[in-house]
Amino acid sequence: MNEQFLSSVPHGGKLIDRTVNADCRAELAIEAESLPSVRLSPLHLADLDMIACGAFSPLTGFQPSEDYHAVIRSLRLADGTPWTIPIVLDVPGEAASGLEPNSWIALIDDTGTPMAVMELEEKYPRDKLLEAGEVFGTEDGKHPGVARIYSGGDVLLAGPVHVLERQRHTPFDHLRLDPAQTRGEFARRGWHTVVGFQTCNLIHRAHEYMQKCALELVDGLLIHSLIGPSAGAIEGEVPAEVRVRSYEEIIRRYYPCGRVILSLFPATIRQAGPREAVLHAICSKNYGCTHFLIGRNRAGIGDHYGPGDTQRVFDVFEPDELGIVPMKFEEAFYCTVCGGMASGKTCPHDPARHVIFSGRRIREMISRNEPLPAELIRPEAAAILVEAGRI
Repeated sequence: MNEQFLSSVPHGGKLIDRTVNADCRAELAIEAESLPSVRLSPLHLADLDMIACGAFSPLTGFQPSEDYHAVIRSLRLADGTPWTIPIVLDVPGEAASGLEPNSWIALIDDTGTPMAVMELEEKYPRDKLLEAGEVFGTEDGKHPGVARIYSGGDVLLAGPVHVLERQRHTPFDHLRLDPAQTRGEFARRGWHTVVGFQTCNLIHRAHEYMQKCALELVDGLLIHSLIGPSAGAIEGEVPAEVRVRSYEEIIRRYYPCGRVILSLFPATIRQAGPREAVLHAICSKNYGCTHFLIGRNRAGIGDHYGPGDTQRVFDVFEPDELGIVPMKFEEAFYCTVCGGMASGKTCPHDPARHVIFSGRRIREMISRNEPLPAELIRPEAAAILVEAGRI
């Protein structure tokens, strides 16, 4: 990978900003009150926020039909730019019937507050079976991402958005850094190479092991804690506030000062396995990362995706095509013989002597109120769980 590549140009060549400036916001908000409105779900609101700040660059709004079908079938936008998951605004047929292309509509939250106005350029039918089968690799409605598609609207609305209000994530707003802000912070610190790591799990020792291995090779680490809504309930899920607190404590105690940034990642948790891993890598690129840390099985659920699927999907693209370097790690574990963290590449001992990590395993233990051994997570993180009443 050449040095020019490591400049981390935003995906599509330009960092998008769809927020309305202060001078126009009040006027446009008043105008929005008289427009036909569409109420956004929490998942739509999360996608809107990602579009607004440029995390979904080069998207300027919800995707039109040509991009929708291209992404589903070829993992690319219609112009050939790599993209793996449709970003769409679905509505019921009856709600769409009164909306006409080449008009403006207001996008509102549950309170009726206009969050954005949208130039409605197109409305088109959603191919639910095709989308489920291709994006999630299954048409099984038991998969929460597939279930959301089936229960969602049959019509998709497309067009650029002009965002009036951004979501707030109290008490975490001090950690919410937009792509322009992380890029500025990387420059201030003199980081030329940055590895991104995204997680919706409690920090465990395998995460720490992979992150520190990656830090041996790059200037800095961006830890993105996913706080967006999930496509479905995750059993034993640790609340975002507890996860963020545990990360803050572990970084303070066990990571080198000045080489790690903890920030919020407000994306929807789609549980789309390989395709979601690529989308997260693209987002990390937009935040300014040059590398992306990826384990053997991430962004999935249950047994819907096989070990290594989320790494192999990156081989679909040419080395320079995504514009970010995937750093692929084998499954890490604690070896009781070695007395420390290892992987199959470094440890010769019987697998029976390995303590295996996974967010799923830890969530299951939490749901059963089982104590978490120090080989799995740091005692400081376990103490925060106890304080929060999770175990």
